[in-house]
Amino acid sequence: MNKTKMAEIHKEFTIIREFNAPREKVFKAWTDSKLVGLWWGPEGVFTPVCEIDPRPGGLINIVMEAGEALGKFKGTRWPMNGRFEEIIEPEKIVFTSNAIDGEKQLFQSRTTVILTEKDGKTEMVVHVFVTKMVAGSEFAVAGMEQGWNSQFDKLGKFLAKD
Repeated sequence: MNKTKMAEIHKEFTIIREFNAPREKVFKAWTDSKLVGLWWGPEGVFTPVCEIDPRPGGLINIVMEAGEALGKFKGTRWPMNGRFEEIIEPEKIVFTSNAIDGEKQLFQSRTTVILTEKDGKTEMVVHVFVTKMVAGSEFAVAGMEQGWNSQFDKLGKFLAKD
């Protein structure tokens, strides 16, 4: 991979969602590659590649692809890779990720997911911290929070299915 100089940057946000599903089901949706592939990515995006090894040090390789609903962007691919740092079943997931464009790494981030069960429902708190970014990648970082929120809308629909 091309070695591109990354600048230190600090953008972060937290998203809190409540799902009408037990914590174990939400945890599994985050850690079973077959399930992650069914909801990962914002609306209009699907995941043709989803390879995860959910254990400390385990690798992440996900490719999102724009579907028909995204018109002229149809077929555009957004790969990411990363590594799990911490897994505490069924309550905590911490991973790093790198957004990639071709051979160029756009940015790095660290994501912490905390799952708390409350009366049969699950509160999910997701904190995303962008640690480094390549100049010219501001557009990708600027849209992250909106993309994560759309992705969690899909997760909610997925969890509502039985």
